[in-house]
Amino acid sequence: MHRDIAIGGVMISPFVAYALGAFAILVVLRRLFSRIRLGRYLANPPLAEAGLYVCLLALLIATL
Repeated sequence: MHRDIAIGGVMISPFVAYALGAFAILVVLRRLFSRIRLGRYLANPPLAEAGLYVCLLALLIATL
């Protein structure tokens, strides 16, 4: 079980840290995907990004 993170006396759930980490990875991947123009192969790019975010979040939770 993971411990809570204390920032300035406020206890923050580890899920928040995982969510921010997944978002940071997603930002990097979005830049990479826009550079290679991956969006033209997807029917709905925002939906694909949301699915990728959920997958990244689940991967971070499972591995860390």
